[in-house]
Amino acid sequence: MCVAIPGKLISIEGQHGIIDFNGNKIMVHIGLIDAKIGDYLLVHAGYAVQKLNQSEAEELENLFAELEDVLHD
Repeated sequence: MCVAIPGKLISIEGQHGIIDFNGNKIMVHIGLIDAKIGDYLLVHAGYAVQKLNQSEAEELENLFAELEDVLHD
């Protein structure tokens, strides 16, 4: 099973960007999409694969939080 995670682009360095995943900042490849600082991106295996609007990103983050709660119960 493959999972893509939403995060917010906070800086750009060439074809890479720093994505904030709820406080975890990771460098990912952003060359596959047209992204700018402040965009919410869906990231899989180190690559940004899709832009999201803020509500879509928040909805996915909430779903992952719910799954985490269920798995830890």
